[in-house]
Amino acid sequence: QVQLVESGGGLVQAGRSLKLNCQFSDSPGVRDTAGWYRQTPGGDRTLVAFHIRSSDTAHYPDSSMKGRLTISRASAGANSPLYLEIQPLKPEDTAVYFCNYVPPVAPWGQGTQVTVTA
Repeated sequence: QVQLVESGGGLVQAGRSLKLNCQFSDSPGVRDTAGWYRQTPGGDRTLVAFHIRSSDTAHYPDSSMKGRLTISRASAGANSPLYLEIQPLKPEDTAVYFCNYVPPVAPWGQGTQVTVTA
């Protein structure tokens, strides 16, 4: 069963950047689309960016973060790490960030906390 491990979050000042990492392990098959979700305090978990491996294209459905996100994969391999760079960070980006497939069919990982101070 696939396992997802997110890392790269932290406490940062507004205006700076962070690059989040997602490791897929023990993947039983190939899924074409993977993405990053975020969950704000008291909010729902929403999709903010996704990458389609077969076309190597990136998509950003969250308009509030559009223009400040870059999603990428290290290579075309099925277990290739997935990255999300956020720049510049804003206080409203404070959330727990998760990776998963799109739709999110894998068990959720622990996520990585991003806290942005003004």
